[in-house]
Amino acid sequence: MTELAFFREQYRLGKEAVLASLAGSGASARGIHGLLQKLGRLTDTALQGLWQAGDFPPEACLIAAGGFGRGELFPHSDVDVLLLLPDAVFDIEDHPLLKAKVETFISNCWDCGLHIGSSVRTAAQCVEEAAKDVTVQTSLLEMRLITGCKAGYARLQKQLDAVLDPKAFFVAKTLEMRQRYNKFENTPYALEPNCKESPGGLRDLQVMLWVARAAGLGKSWDELARNGLATAFEVRQIKANEALLSLIRARLHIIAGRREDRLVFDLQTAVAESFGYSAQIDHRIEQPHALDTMQAALPLDHAMSPRGSRSAKRPPTRPSEALMRRYYWTAKAVTQLNQILLLNIEEKLNPCDYPPRPLNERFFDKAGMLEVASDDLYLRHPHAILETFLLFETNVGIKGLSARTLRALYNARGVMDAKFRSDPVNRATFLRILQQPQGITHAMRLMNQTSVLGRYLWAFRNIVGQMQHDLFHVYTVDQHILMVLRNVRRFFMAEHSHEYPMCSQLAAGWDKPWILIIAALFHDIAKGRGGDHSELGRKEVRLFCRQHGIAASDAELIEFLVGEHLSMSQVAQKQDLSDPSVIAAFAQRVGNERYLTALYLLTVADIRGTSPKVWNAWKGKLLEDLYRYTLRVLGGRAPDAAAEVESRKREALTLLALHAQPFESHKALWDTLDISYFMRHEAADIAWHARHLSRHVGKATVIVRARRSSVGEGMQVLVYTPDAPDLFVRICGYFDQAGFSILDAKIHTAKNGYALDTFQVTSPSLEEHYRERGAMVEADLNRTLEERGALPAPGKGRVSRRVKSFPVIPRVDLRPDEKAQRWLLSVSASDRVGLLYLIARVLAKHHINVKLAKVTTLGERVEDTFLIDGPELQHNKAQIAIETELLQALNE
Repeated sequence: MTELAFFREQYRLGKEAVLASLAGSGASARGIHGLLQKLGRLTDTALQGLWQAGDFPPEACLIAAGGFGRGELFPHSDVDVLLLLPDAVFDIEDHPLLKAKVETFISNCWDCGLHIGSSVRTAAQCVEEAAKDVTVQTSLLEMRLITGCKAGYARLQKQLDAVLDPKAFFVAKTLEMRQRYNKFENTPYALEPNCKESPGGLRDLQVMLWVARAAGLGKSWDELARNGLATAFEVRQIKANEALLSLIRARLHIIAGRREDRLVFDLQTAVAESFGYSAQIDHRIEQPHALDTMQAALPLDHAMSPRGSRSAKRPPTRPSEALMRRYYWTAKAVTQLNQILLLNIEEKLNPCDYPPRPLNERFFDKAGMLEVASDDLYLRHPHAILETFLLFETNVGIKGLSARTLRALYNARGVMDAKFRSDPVNRATFLRILQQPQGITHAMRLMNQTSVLGRYLWAFRNIVGQMQHDLFHVYTVDQHILMVLRNVRRFFMAEHSHEYPMCSQLAAGWDKPWILIIAALFHDIAKGRGGDHSELGRKEVRLFCRQHGIAASDAELIEFLVGEHLSMSQVAQKQDLSDPSVIAAFAQRVGNERYLTALYLLTVADIRGTSPKVWNAWKGKLLEDLYRYTLRVLGGRAPDAAAEVESRKREALTLLALHAQPFESHKALWDTLDISYFMRHEAADIAWHARHLSRHVGKATVIVRARRSSVGEGMQVLVYTPDAPDLFVRICGYFDQAGFSILDAKIHTAKNGYALDTFQVTSPSLEEHYRERGAMVEADLNRTLEERGALPAPGKGRVSRRVKSFPVIPRVDLRPDEKAQRWLLSVSASDRVGLLYLIARVLAKHHINVKLAKVTTLGERVEDTFLIDGPELQHNKAQIAIETELLQALNE
């Protein structure tokens, strides 16, 4: 066996043994560093052997840099090394023999299975690069000698220390951290967080040690404690969280078989199961209590539910949800500790030259940061805990909490017990926080970050870090609630009036914004308990209002909003708003204009706070239409279909006159249309139809027209042609093949047998190429309907990773409408290309006529509603066949 083959075999066997230990059920967070160090030592041994075989000059040395410099190595991380050459080797190209040795060494490393990340420099070049690039400076900050010239290594270390500016380094690393946070949306609660780079990940812990080391304040957590930067309790917390994140990252590498630091959907379940989590036993880690108590020091696979938890009442959760909840709480704790230590280090580097300004006998303004007067303030005066956030809101110059204040809060969590929550002074203070004219969003976020919000609102505590794998929400429940609260606040801020003009207009006349704030805070607070979270939330907020002395009239409105926060979106997106009975029923449910306005504002804020992809202008228009129609009924105008039709006709005639249409040119078309057409279409659409179709009435031709949607997103497509049983499915088939998504379809058959259909469609490239795409639709759809060829095969688009990991169980519901004249078909499934076309093919096969289609996309989930009729629907056997075939199509 050659020397290289020997090194390779030794390294392979040793690494396999370490990976087996890491992957085994016996591996725990407590022992993770020992295993990573063992892998590092194994790598050192292989590198030393290869270096000796390379016959390098005695002045050269091999140095571990970057993460490898810490003496630990993750299973598939790069082995970062620096080949330090003698200063005489200014350019290696001038030394071909040495260059060949370096190339052979690096090649041998790869042949041995080492993922080498190498740099070849002299000491002078290292110093020059470090002075220009903080990344190089950081990599060399943790360097250690593997083998070679000790004197050369010591000289380099001394030269690097001489050029290191601790203050400049601190600024550079904090700015770099801020940019990294922006890359990961400033939250540790991402759906697929990066356990190394995301906020609250391992990188945050490394930044703390880097800046402390650069400032000469310590090279380890214990040294930081000895130098007064961290308490013994904080160091225990840091070590436990670091170990947990390290174990998760190591398991990710092993399961993925490559370097993978993201907890992607595909791997979350496998990683969770590697810790022994299953739907049957993951109640024990369902509660978030652990991480902000001493129990946080327990590794992931030994966590237990705290005494008094309600976990036994909760429905089983996915192993991945259990893992992610614990990860989120770990990341949250890391962000808290990161903030405390960095503020402490900054104070050491930049001591304040002027005394803090007193705000009252308990708090100071210290350079714009809120500072407690004493470390034990909260232990002696628990009322000061909530006062902290009230002062944060009411003092304009305060931009954050000082390290001393954050630490005091961190150490006072035990004070916030049942007695604290029931204290009348605390209840009054919390209500004042919610009622302030500004700063509420920032205060609530800060209260959540410091664990105060969950400690005071015990119901809120249960949803912190709770992921919603429903393909609709992209935030944890607590982050979604705070996002909705932010959206509500923006309605009342003039600088954001351009975002939601109608909401801002309504908010301007609203007298008590805090009512909406409380409703936003409680609307999803009962998620994850099982049962109807709206009804459970209604009970929680009723208790809150009673405990906080909120007037009965205001409490009734808040309770109504929490209990009904889903109803307006369901009616707008699933029911026929042209039906007066639908509007009348909703008006009766709402009761009065004040309740309607409040529900509208909360609904918009809620939908906007679920995911950036869920809201669109079409949903906004449906909600606005429902608001306006309901407002008319609540204002005393009874639903009068005839009067509404006449009003729309008059408005449409006015619009036609503006386009210089011939006198009564519309009459030929309107004579073929019944009242349902005018009830379903707005005046602008009626006028548009008349302008393009009046001269074609009665002619056996196909008319297709497209225009930019009046709601600001997508395109409206008008189709006028002799009706045919398969017309709807052909149109859907064309849009499927052309890459359009159908948002809404209004299907109408005129008295002369012509179909007058209007579709609201969108596509990713539509806005940039609107004119070209519009002309294409008019020509191609016209040709498709005239040629009447075979129906195209359904498209087979790729299913997203998220849908693969968390598929929606398809559901089909077919039932008669309230008048028993037509049928309502509701379909829920994972979204994919051509889904509507698949449904349309089944309906066409059974000769079902589609009168109205509402397509609601909620992230990667769709909920479509169809108003249909057809002779086969009168037979129970046919109904079952339709539902069965639809389920089969959705499951394909």
